[in-house]
Amino acid sequence: MDTGAEHIRRWLGVLRDDLLTARVDPMPPSMWLRWLPHGVVWIGGVVLTIVGAVQLNDQGGLDLGYSMLLGAGQGCAAVLALRRPVPALWLSLGATLAIAVLTRRMLMAGQIDGFTWPWTAWAIVAHLLVLLLVALRVPTRVSVEALVLTGLFTYALQGLWGAWNYAPTGQVTVALSAVVVVLGIALRGRREARAELEQQTTLTAEERARRTLLEERSRMARELHDVVAHHMSVISIQAQVAPHLVRNPPDELKENLAGIRQNAVEALTELRRVLDVLRSEHPAPGERAHAPQPTLARLEALVENTRAAGLTVTTEVTGARRPLPPGVELSAYRIVQEALSNVLRHAPGATAHVTLAYGPRALRVEVVNTAPTREAPPSAGAGHGLLGMRERAVMLGGTLTAGPWSGRGYRVAARLPVSAPSATDPLPQDGAA
Repeated sequence: MDTGAEHIRRWLGVLRDDLLTARVDPMPPSMWLRWLPHGVVWIGGVVLTIVGAVQLNDQGGLDLGYSMLLGAGQGCAAVLALRRPVPALWLSLGATLAIAVLTRRMLMAGQIDGFTWPWTAWAIVAHLLVLLLVALRVPTRVSVEALVLTGLFTYALQGLWGAWNYAPTGQVTVALSAVVVVLGIALRGRREARAELEQQTTLTAEERARRTLLEERSRMARELHDVVAHHMSVISIQAQVAPHLVRNPPDELKENLAGIRQNAVEALTELRRVLDVLRSEHPAPGERAHAPQPTLARLEALVENTRAAGLTVTTEVTGARRPLPPGVELSAYRIVQEALSNVLRHAPGATAHVTLAYGPRALRVEVVNTAPTREAPPSAGAGHGLLGMRERAVMLGGTLTAGPWSGRGYRVAARLPVSAPSATDPLPQDGAA
C-alpha cells in the first residue's frame, strides 16, 4: 500500500511537471478570425507595457527605468502566453512581486499614499489575460493549479506580509482570476468538443464509405457467382461427355478428363460455400438469391422502366453489337442502372442519354444528363453510388470517370475491356495494374 509520503511525493511530482515546465504550447489560429486574436494580444502587450510604466512612474513613485522594465515584464508575459503559457504565468507573478516589493517600500516610507497594492490595476489586467491564455491551452488541472498559485501568492503578499496606506486589490484579483479561469476552461472544452465532433464526423463518413464499398463488393461477388458457376458447370459436363465422343479413348485421356471434371465440381462447391458466407442471413425483401443475372440484352427493359418512372431517356449503340463476357455485360448493365437511378434521384426534370460503343477491345458506356429543372428532394441514400460503379470498372481492369457536364449536367463514362487474357499471357506482378 502507498504511504502518505509516497502520495505527497507523487503529488509534488505532478505539480513539478505541470508548473515547472517551459514546453511550447502555441495558440492555434482562430477558425473564423484566423490570426486576429494573436495580433490583438500583441497590441495589448504593447499597451500594457506603456500604461503600466506610466502608472508606476506617476502614481507609484518609481524611477522611469524601473517603471519601463516592470511594465515590459507585464506586457511580455501576455505575449509569451501565446506560445509558452506556463512560463508566462511565472513571468507575470515575478513582475508583480517586483512591483509589490518596490512600491511597498514607498508606501512604508510615506512617499505615496492610497496606491493599489499588491496588484496594480494594469498588473491585474495583464495577469487576467495570461490566466485566460493559460486556461485555453493547458489541461484543466494545470489551470486550477495556476488559479490556486495566484491565490496563495496574493495571500502571502497581502495577508502575511502586508503594507501601510494602500488600497488592497487581492480579493478583487482572486475573484476575477477565478472567473477568467472558469471562462477559459469552458472555451477550451467547447473547442475540444467541436474538434472531437469533427473528427468523429470524418471517421463516420470514412466508415460509411468503407462499409458501402464492402457491401458493393459482396453484391458483385454474389452476382458474378452465377456467371462463374455456369462456366464451371459447362466444364464439368464437357469433361464428362468428352470420352464418349472418341472411339476407344485411351485410359490417360479418361483419367485427365475425370480429373478436370473432379476439379470443376470441387471448385463449384467452394464457390457455393463462399457465396453462403457472402449472402445476407436475412435477404432484402424481393431479393432472389438464384435469379439469373442481367445482361445488356435487358437494357431496353431497364430503359423502359426508367421512362415509366418519369425520366426521358434516349439510347444509342455504336459498333458491331455482339455478346460479351458475362462479367462485362453484368457490370455494364449495373453501371447504366446506377447512373439512371442517380439522375432520377438527384436531377429531377432532366433528360438522360445512354451510349454503348462496342470496340474491338473494350466496351464504352456513357450516361449523360442535362441540368435539372427543379430542386432535388432530400435523399436517404448513402451517396456512394459512384463508388460501386468505379469498383465494378476497376474489377474488370477498366476505368470510370464522373463529373459535371455541359453546365449543370452530369456525365458518367466507363471503359470496360472485353478481351479475356489468354493462358499464355504472363501473370501480372504484384502492384501491377
